[in-house]
Amino acid sequence: MRSTGTYVRSTTAGEAVRAFVPRPLPPVRPVLAPESCEARSRGAELALARLSGVSGLVPSVEWLLYSAIRKEALLTSQIEGTQATLTDLFDDEAGLAIANADDVEEVTNYLRAFRLVRENLRDPHGLPVSVRLLCDAHRLLLDGARGTGKQPGELRRSQNWIGGTRPGNAVFVPPPPERVAELLGDLERFIHEPEPSLPPIVRVALAHVQFETIHPFLDGNGRIGRLLIAALMEQWGLLREPLMYLSGYLKQHQREYYRRLSAVRTDGDWEGWTGFFLEAVEAAANEAERGIVAIASLVAADRRRLLAVPRIGAVSLRLFELLPVMPRFTIEQVRQKLDTTFPTATAAVNLLEDQGIVTELTGQKKNRSFSYRAYIELLAR
Repeated sequence: MRSTGTYVRSTTAGEAVRAFVPRPLPPVRPVLAPESCEARSRGAELALARLSGVSGLVPSVEWLLYSAIRKEALLTSQIEGTQATLTDLFDDEAGLAIANADDVEEVTNYLRAFRLVRENLRDPHGLPVSVRLLCDAHRLLLDGARGTGKQPGELRRSQNWIGGTRPGNAVFVPPPPERVAELLGDLERFIHEPEPSLPPIVRVALAHVQFETIHPFLDGNGRIGRLLIAALMEQWGLLREPLMYLSGYLKQHQREYYRRLSAVRTDGDWEGWTGFFLEAVEAAANEAERGIVAIASLVAADRRRLLAVPRIGAVSLRLFELLPVMPRFTIEQVRQKLDTTFPTATAAVNLLEDQGIVTELTGQKKNRSFSYRAYIELLAR
């Protein structure tokens, strides 16, 4: 059996515990041989390449990014227990009333953190994937009431634990706080290794486990760890745009996800984790590809229906092009987005409603809101 770390004594909440300190990556004694995951790695990479290619089916990749990034934000947050839905998120963006504002805030904070990371990776002067960038993302993730007292943007200064009612019966105790910076430095060196021996997608899998094992923050480790997956996918050229929502697969197989992470620490089973991760990437990429085809088909059919209307005008067509990035909206929002008058915006919305493309939600004469319902239902499947 491969040893992946050592145990040291630590104290938290008045109890002595055995904290796990992982060895630096990559795995050794024995090494993780590239051929042990070669076939599954090829399948995952092929699925990612097809996903990148199919994005050309829609007129704007921004449509796809809008939905994919929000689905990932929602699903990664749901793994941690939030109850927000896609409709809640779209309603919040439309300025409509929502019941679970705190949960939606957590999702929108993740979106802000995700954007920050992407902006840095795409800026020639921005930060690469690094401890500093992850801390900056963490600061945004924990912004707000729920993050108070959880040291947003800072590495933890106290011992934490996972599972159990107290440290003494915890499922897992991460490294002591004084070892966190050193361990993250080792992880950063692995990420920027000049001549790696393993395929990039396998290295993503290894980096995710190592981050989760270090558990460097008081809260938000799972979400930042899954954000790290997306960041490395982009940095290493595996997926040009974040069109895949991997957290959907991880949420669906949540027990197995946690079991595989744990087996790395207890049994040194890097091969089992890597196989699970590559299977997850392949399945999530295939699911995202099917989703893009479905979105392209829906939007194309609705556009044909709209273009067949004799009195169709430019404002109505421009409104239709906005729907995939504004699936819930008010007439005032349409007026602002299209820089037009309220009567013109109202006429454009009414025309799309007459064609059955959008649906009015309130049943009122004033302060009405609308939904691109078929599109939202497609995304929510």
